[in-house]
Order: sequence, then structure tokens, then C-alpha cells
Amino acid sequence: MLIWLTDWLQQFYTGFNVFSYLTFRAILSTLTALILSVMLGPVMIRWLQKLQIGQTVRDDGPESHLSKSGTPTMGGVLIVATILCSTLLWADLSNRYVLVSLFVILSYGLIGFVDDYRKVVRKDATGLIARWKYFWLSLVALVVAFYLYSNAQQAPETALIVPFFKDVMPQLGLLYIVLTYFVLVGTSNAVNLTDGLDGLAIVPTILVAGAFAVFAYVTGNVNFSGYLNIPFIPLTSELVIICTAIVGAGLGFLWFNTYPAMVFMGDVGSLALGGALGILAVLVRQELVLLIMGGVFVIEALSVILQVGSYKLRGERIFRMAPIHHHYELKGWPEPRVIVRFWIISLILVLIGLATLKLR
Repeated sequence: MLIWLTDWLQQFYTGFNVFSYLTFRAILSTLTALILSVMLGPVMIRWLQKLQIGQTVRDDGPESHLSKSGTPTMGGVLIVATILCSTLLWADLSNRYVLVSLFVILSYGLIGFVDDYRKVVRKDATGLIARWKYFWLSLVALVVAFYLYSNAQQAPETALIVPFFKDVMPQLGLLYIVLTYFVLVGTSNAVNLTDGLDGLAIVPTILVAGAFAVFAYVTGNVNFSGYLNIPFIPLTSELVIICTAIVGAGLGFLWFNTYPAMVFMGDVGSLALGGALGILAVLVRQELVLLIMGGVFVIEALSVILQVGSYKLRGERIFRMAPIHHHYELKGWPEPRVIVRFWIISLILVLIGLATLKLR
């Protein structure tokens, strides 16, 4: 929004030209989301406490979690709001990739909000019934997938980039819709499952979003994309603003969500952030790299799938409890140790993902 104002003001003072630089706006996007989060966080926490919107803790989980009962949740509203504000201020809103990304974030955030509202306000333990949750997640994913496929203007927009192989870029055709669907729905649920410990989900999200800022920048720059042998997709460069807004909003939320957490993000935050990472991966054509960089999310989701599958088929559990972070808690690891070690693993995986830009 402000980019249009500064473009007009350049005729009066050339100093406003600095706002046309993507890197400068990316910095402002990060700071805006971060400052808004830190300023509004205490207000939101007090508001949630006043409304008695507190977390319900499972009684079959680690005993250390029982003390978390009543901690304010639905803090993801703060994350979504600050991402939205920062993006509206500093991004080029005529860019359809930016609009698609905001649509996914808001839609998935709304679905999570309904689920949280039913759980913590209406005291309905089931929240949004699972089949309806997947229906709405799937509907949004399919709408986005069909839109992107039907509006693709060049071949690279629907090609699959295979990490470490510079000449392997098969055209997906209609499989693009299938892949986009699974990336959006899968990533949103994987982040949702990871959000079980203080700060566990938000830091990997920050790291992956920061890495996607790099991918978006080089993919949307004709010189860098040519040098790195990746497809040039001009519209992706503006996604840097959304990536950095996620980083800023995530850091601001971590200020209150770090152990011991003052607030939890709830489904409104985890589904929105998962959807954000999914759509970013689709738009910069790095779905397979998302599997690498988001390895912590993948492991968490797989642990649940394996646990449920093993119990139904064999009547036995593989882990003491799923998702896998609870398994390590029940083995005796203190919660901060589990959190920090998962952060370290996430950092390593993100660095490996970034390495795919050059190792081709």
C-alpha cells in the first residue's frame, strides 16, 4: 500500500526512491511485524485472560503439561494480524502471488479460529469436526490450485524442480493441482501437529520462511536465477515481503511463546503458518525443498501416521506418545531440551535446503 504512496512522492523528493528497493522493504516488513507483535502481545494476552480463553491440556500426556492448563491460547490471531498489516503496508498488492498467499493465510487462519473457538469458548472438546476441517482445508487448497494452474503464464510455473539436479524439471500438467493440494493441506496439518511445546513450531517456521525469502528473491531475479540454473518467475520476488513478515511476526510471537509460554498460537496460528509455508513452496516451485527444510514438521506428522497405523494394524504403539516430541518428553527429556534440539535440527535442514541452490 505504501509503495504506491512513495512512488507518487518521488516526484517531490527523490529520497523516497529507497522504498522501491525490495531489500529495504523486506527489512521494514520484518520490523513492522516484529514491533506490532511485541506492542500488541501484552494487550492480547490480557484480553484472552479476561475472556478466560485458556488451553485445555490432555490428561494422558506428560505430567509437566498439566501446569499449562488455562494458559491463553488463540494467540495465532496476533500472528495472522501482524503478517497481514505488514504485507499490506510494504508489498505490491497488484502482484497476484501476494494476493493468493494472503488468501491462503487468512482462509486457513479462519478455519483454525473456528476450531479454537469451539474448543476454548464453547468448551466443545472436539472443536471443528475433523471431516469438516479437512473439507474446508481441501476446498481452499483446490481453489488455489485450480486458479494457479489456469492462470500460469509460462512453463516454469507448473514445472517440478528436483533438488540437486539442474536439468530435471518435468512438466506436471494436471498433477500440479494434485501436488499443490497435498502441499497445502499436508503442511498446514504438519505444523499444527508440531505445535505442542513452547516455541517448538514457531522457530522452524521462522527459519523456513527466512529461507524461502532467499528462494523468492533469486527466483524472481533474472540474473541470480540464470546463474543458479533455476527457472525465472518474475512475480515471486515480491513474496520476499510476505516471508519477512512471517519472520517478524514469528519473532514477536516467540517473545511471549518461549518457555514457559505466556500464550499459545492455537490452530488459528498453526494452520495459517502451515498454509503460508505451503503456498510459498508452491509459488517458488520448491515443494521438494520444503520436505527437506521442513523436516521437523515432516517427522512430527509421520510419527502420528506411523503410531496410528501401527496401533490399528498390530495393536502396538511405536512411540510412547505421538507426535514424537511427546515421546522424548516421556523418555525423561526436559521440555526445553526437546525444543532446542528440534530447533537445531531444523536449522541444519534449512541450511541443507539452501545448499540446493548451488549444489545442482
